[in-house]
Amino acid sequence: MRQRLAITLSEGFRIFFLAGGIYAVLAMAVWVTLLALEAQGAGPVRLPFVQPPQLWHAHEMIFGYAAAILGGFFLTAVPSWTGTEAARRGYLTAAAAVWLAGRLAVWWSGALPAGLVAVLDLAFLPLLGVKIAVQLAKRPKPQNVMLLGLLALIWSGNLLVHLEWTGVLDDSAGRGLRVGLLGVAATIAVIGGRVAPGFTRNAMTRAGIETNLPATPAWLDAAGVATAIGLPVTVLIGAPEPLLGALALACGAAQGARLSRWRGAWTLSQPILWSLHLAFAMLAAGYLALGLAWFGWGTEITGIHILAIGAVGGMTLAVMSRASLGHTGRPLVAPPPVAWAYGLIAAASILRALGSSVLVDWYTLSVLVSGLLWICGFAIFVAVFWGPLTHPRPASRA
Repeated sequence: MRQRLAITLSEGFRIFFLAGGIYAVLAMAVWVTLLALEAQGAGPVRLPFVQPPQLWHAHEMIFGYAAAILGGFFLTAVPSWTGTEAARRGYLTAAAAVWLAGRLAVWWSGALPAGLVAVLDLAFLPLLGVKIAVQLAKRPKPQNVMLLGLLALIWSGNLLVHLEWTGVLDDSAGRGLRVGLLGVAATIAVIGGRVAPGFTRNAMTRAGIETNLPATPAWLDAAGVATAIGLPVTVLIGAPEPLLGALALACGAAQGARLSRWRGAWTLSQPILWSLHLAFAMLAAGYLALGLAWFGWGTEITGIHILAIGAVGGMTLAVMSRASLGHTGRPLVAPPPVAWAYGLIAAASILRALGSSVLVDWYTLSVLVSGLLWICGFAIFVAVFWGPLTHPRPASRA
């Protein structure tokens, strides 16, 4: 057991992908259970946290689950980008402990001072940011340094949430949750906009294809990134909904245009690739749904869940599985259960969106089934990758 823990804490992707995957299952299981009890007419459930359950759920999916996966990704990718030494076990142990302390503090917020909960929960992203800033300083490329700004933006969203929870502000939690989600979505627009066409191009080249490879004009990439980053910024400053709606529609159109140039049809036989394209399609759809909602067509909650489940859940699952395979020396082929997991998360997103817009008479059932699909998808990830993430890399592939 001690040896397995030491291995898990030896690399950023190991500890944070595993912890994030487990938390994705546990946190959603709590939420689904609460919804099921409410649907059955159960009386008030005594909870250890003081926040309304829907706020706790949203907060933990963004600043609990997504933050962990961002940690695992950046702690793995940034050393590769900069040629610097990866984080050592001592730092990873401390960072994982800080992340876990934040989760426990929010869970037990009913028994802790609100200020202490805020301090513990807000500590992880700055700890991560300082580490990757030191590494990026060795090779400060603008396209990578701007990711620090996105981390700061996501952290600002969490700060707004805690400013309401501590009583400093009256009505900032909802805005903070939107800033956090849109900040994570913008990170996907940046990183997903690199890896989806890049990995597809590499696979096509290995297959002997030399023409009509995925390529995006620089101006289109710039438009996609600028609008994606601009959206959480405008939400943060409290811009009016018509401006937000126009920016979201422009952002969704830009992401869709980028995606159309990446040869998605060629990837249909390779789940490890089409999962990236599918999640990016959800990103574009989520932005468009949000834009329409802010103009009064449809519901905001539909766009939010297409982004949160389909884009964030789908892209993080795709990237986690690919990185876990590659960095443990295994072939970049998604195991069949993991391919099913990709589909389950996409189905969860579609069902949750339909429940908010079309299947309104079946709203509660659609939300419950969507949550169960999410749980199944991430339980598959944990089950399949538990061994690779907790065991040493095979000697023949070291």
